[in-house]
Amino acid sequence: MWYFMRSRLGVAAAAVSILFIVAALLAPWLTPYADAGRGVPDLSIRLQSPSWSHWLGTDDLGRDVLARLLFGARTALVVAFGVVVLSVVVGVIVGAVAGYFGRWADEILMRVTDMFLAFPPLLLAVLVAAALGASLRNTVIAIAVSWWPWYARQVRAQVLSLRERPYVRAVQAIGVPRRRIIALHIVPNALSPVWVQATADLGAAVLTAAGLSFVGLGPRPPTADWGTMISEGRQYVLSGQWWIAGFAGVAIVLVAMAFNLAGDVVRDVTDPKTRQHLS
Repeated sequence: MWYFMRSRLGVAAAAVSILFIVAALLAPWLTPYADAGRGVPDLSIRLQSPSWSHWLGTDDLGRDVLARLLFGARTALVVAFGVVVLSVVVGVIVGAVAGYFGRWADEILMRVTDMFLAFPPLLLAVLVAAALGASLRNTVIAIAVSWWPWYARQVRAQVLSLRERPYVRAVQAIGVPRRRIIALHIVPNALSPVWVQATADLGAAVLTAAGLSFVGLGPRPPTADWGTMISEGRQYVLSGQWWIAGFAGVAIVLVAMAFNLAGDVVRDVTDPKTRQHLS
């Protein structure tokens, strides 16, 4: 943490990330238009430009854009952490089993992993989302299905090295069960690169989820979603109502950049070779 706080980029990324999380958690209390955030329309004030009563304007259904952004942060938060957690869990299990047992287990699991890696991640996510149907849960599953192989590869590479260490040989010699060795002695020491990748993937998950929502494969209306806001607002950009899509796009860029920068700093502070530059 001390090294992380020594990095200006780390502090800035952490500040934006914390602001995003706080905004998502406290969305109903940060705006007087909570009903608009939940999707309740008011056609009498549709397409109003930013003003003192509506700081970021209103959309085509008269809903406050700021309220929609705050509630959309909730959707983005659920997707980002849901995708990363699910991908890490599946990837760690597959990678640990393949790396530790080797032979036929490694061969079968890695060939399955290669099958998933053969598809471009975004294309695979679109195919899975289209097959499962548009919903928040299916968005998380669709993205996680295309991402877990990367974690499996990372963990397998670490486990192949760790299983030959003297301390692992020692616990094997005294008869400790293999599942206990994997859970307590190997996996905890193989997670260092996983944390770095997971931090950076939070931003990528927000971008990917926004892309799925943009093409109609994300959460269903009236659920607030930044990708859906861009999709709905793009038709009004040329007529002057830029704020519907514009502010949603800014939110996506800021959050994605914050998580990506945080991932870079986490990588630097966990690598002794680069950490010395932060001293």
